[in-house]
Amino acid sequence: MTKAETEAVSSPAPVPGSIVPPWREGLPVTVLAPDYQRILGVLEERQSAGQGPVKAKEIAVVLGLQPTSAKVEGVRSKARRLAERGWLVLETSGMFSAGRRPAAVPGAVPSA
Repeated sequence: MTKAETEAVSSPAPVPGSIVPPWREGLPVTVLAPDYQRILGVLEERQSAGQGPVKAKEIAVVLGLQPTSAKVEGVRSKARRLAERGWLVLETSGMFSAGRRPAAVPGAVPSA
């Protein structure tokens, strides 16, 4: 393994624009880029306050973004990516809520 490969493997800090790893038990939120951590934080705060699912537009507003279609779509895209990888839940209504679940990883062998 080269020095660059060793550094890439051992680097625990998220890189902006980095991929979102599938959630699994014990994986800390800190592996996610800051934008993704903030989205999770908004949803976890709502859940702890007893509030239900939220639309991407509401997440954008709480994050301090202008509710323009471009900003809302950016938040929606990130939230969908988090949901696809098990970090949060995408409701059938298209709204998002906090929750973790193991994500199916293509090519992975299911454990017994």
